[in-house]
Amino acid sequence: MGKRTNQTTDQGRSLFQLYRFWISLAVPALLVAGVFFVAAFSNVHTQTYSLDKYGTAPETIYAPITIENERETEQQIREVTQAVTDRYTVSDTIAEERLEKVSEVFEVVEEVKTSADSEEGIVEQVTKLRTLISEDIVESLPVELFRPLLVADQQEVEAGQEILMSSLRSAFEDGIRSTDLEREGRTLELKLKYSSVPESLQEVMIDIGYFGLVENALFDARKTDEARKEAISNVEPVMVRAGEVLVEQGATITNDVYEDLSLTGLLDEQKNALPLMGLVLFSLMLGALFLYESVKAVSKGNLRAQHIYVMTAVSLFMILLMKAFSLYVTLGNPVYYAMPAATGVLLIKLLCHERLAVVMSILYALMATILMNGQMLGMLNGAAGVYLLMTQLSAVFFLFQTKDRLSIVRASVGVAVINICTILFFIFVSFEKYSWTEVMLFGGYGLGAAFIAGVLTLGLLPFIETWFGILSDNKLLTLASPNQPLLRKILMEAPGTYHHSIMVANLSEAACESIGANGLLARVGAYYHDLGKTREPHYFIENQMGMRNPHDFLDPDQSAEIILHHPYEGADLLEKEKLPKEIVDIARQHHGTTLLKYFYYQAKENKAPVREDDFRYPGPKPQSKEAAVVCV
Repeated sequence: MGKRTNQTTDQGRSLFQLYRFWISLAVPALLVAGVFFVAAFSNVHTQTYSLDKYGTAPETIYAPITIENERETEQQIREVTQAVTDRYTVSDTIAEERLEKVSEVFEVVEEVKTSADSEEGIVEQVTKLRTLISEDIVESLPVELFRPLLVADQQEVEAGQEILMSSLRSAFEDGIRSTDLEREGRTLELKLKYSSVPESLQEVMIDIGYFGLVENALFDARKTDEARKEAISNVEPVMVRAGEVLVEQGATITNDVYEDLSLTGLLDEQKNALPLMGLVLFSLMLGALFLYESVKAVSKGNLRAQHIYVMTAVSLFMILLMKAFSLYVTLGNPVYYAMPAATGVLLIKLLCHERLAVVMSILYALMATILMNGQMLGMLNGAAGVYLLMTQLSAVFFLFQTKDRLSIVRASVGVAVINICTILFFIFVSFEKYSWTEVMLFGGYGLGAAFIAGVLTLGLLPFIETWFGILSDNKLLTLASPNQPLLRKILMEAPGTYHHSIMVANLSEAACESIGANGLLARVGAYYHDLGKTREPHYFIENQMGMRNPHDFLDPDQSAEIILHHPYEGADLLEKEKLPKEIVDIARQHHGTTLLKYFYYQAKENKAPVREDDFRYPGPKPQSKEAAVVCV
């Protein structure tokens, strides 16, 4: 019964610890998601107005989105369609057939005149002409009409024929529509009247000309349809552009202005909650990514909760920084080029882990696509996202040596180069023309952003380390300096222990590097691990230097008491001097629960019984890889 109760208690304790674990990581993720939502609220939600047609605008109102005015576009399409004239196809076949009929008249007249006997009268010639000429010509032109041609001089007839045929050809080449017949007939009549054709022949030539004029331009439905489609394709959609002034303050809200306001969703009755729902979903997805990486990092034992809190603080700083810059972003003014975006990932890599720095660079870039949209609804600023992603990934890449503060400066130089290259990429692929002044200005933005990022990183790093108790490589390097007061204390009061610590540090660093642990932490922890020996240094053999061993004058239990206390006295002194917890833990755990065998067996020889626990370090056992290596 007792065992079952204990198991239930243990299970309850385990569940409680699990809940605490998830809550401790979920709260920072929700905080980041919530702050981002608040910061991005104005980027997806715009103010609406209670306005009436023909009223007065209370302020200058800008279009929040780019959208097509379909009604205006359709009106333009109707106008250009109506402006397209009907298309006709000119038939050369009809023209040639009609010209042949006209030519036939003159050929028959010439044949009759040539073959006529001297005794034949005009009546016989007319009768003969009737038998030779085509029936369709006779039906349209009575043969009596041709008498003047039969009695006239052949040269005059041929001259008139040439003028008539030339006029007909010209008319047929341009194409004659049914509505053009009357006009073309009058034109032909005028040409013949004012030509060199004798008056006696003009009348008959005009009649033959009217006979020759027929419609040869036929309506072409296909060409007409193609012309209309081409005209429609040339119509540019009528767009309301984001940022465009819809109405000036104090101006009258005309019907067209009211329609544009309605089209862009700026009227009160058009309030839309969908953009906010989208922002909620996006914020939760970013928070989920943050939580996933946090759980993964802590579960693997790479980081502690303090590191997640650092990442949270840096993320909040980056969101506020992006929001501040977004207030000045417009479509023509990419001030985000000047934002020291690399600051966040530099701090995260230095204080937390490289993988987290890469993941957060992606997360911040995604945030920037919304925060840098110039408050244009429905728009994502992909250029800002790409720029931030490139500058942050380059910072992670170029910060390859975290144990040297100058590496931050070198990383800033690399970031500056990538910033400028990315900006030039945007300029080269853009259809817009930039002046050299603008190119130099934008390049200066990128250069300044990298420089400021390095300065901010160097300035914020010690404060964050102190506030969150984070032990970075830079902090370890500071603690490893021989000028540190506690190291000088070891050197001056226990020189043998100092030398011993240096040797342990070298071995520990090499061992940790080989197993993937933090070699620098092991080295610095080894420097301080025997600080407790400075209280009574001569009771430790490395500091006796030829003097008589004082343990020869003590009982084994007294000697054991002195030796067993040195890890905890050292840890207490380190805590008093406010050294990092990791260093304190190495000092406290570097002997674990091992047994002081020499004095234990000496005590057993002198008296019995002897409690083994009196000669064993109380622990705890090493709780980290680095402490275990130093212990070994």
